[in-house]
Amino acid sequence: MKSTVNLHDVIAGQSAPPPCDTTLGVRLTEARDGYAKGVWKVSESLLNGNGVIMGGFVGAAADIVMAYAVTTLLRDDQMHASINLHTTFHRPMEAGEAEIEALVEKPGRTVVYVTATVRQNGKEVASATSSVLIMEKR
Repeated sequence: MKSTVNLHDVIAGQSAPPPCDTTLGVRLTEARDGYAKGVWKVSESLLNGNGVIMGGFVGAAADIVMAYAVTTLLRDDQMHASINLHTTFHRPMEAGEAEIEALVEKPGRTVVYVTATVRQNGKEVASATSSVLIMEKR
């Protein structure tokens, strides 16, 4: 059975985050005015065969925080979906804690452009960009 979570309610502290957030270990710490910040507890279960965090998980964690940044600019009758996600890796990432910051760079009526930075141990490990489609809820 499909369940939905209103991200406005998560931001307000009135609802638990969606399963993808908790499964990956991402916790929202701040969200307002097209900006969001989160802490990612990076589990060793996300390591690849080279002993570093698999890049797809890094992109997914950034996407989670970018979703909250976009949500801060939406009305309750709107929803969003990523239509493009690009992640650039600057250095390997290891298990531990990371910080993710996301910012809506260019809000549009139907498409929003968002960026995110993932940092670990004070160093940038990845950056992500996303184009996000804005739709009316059905």
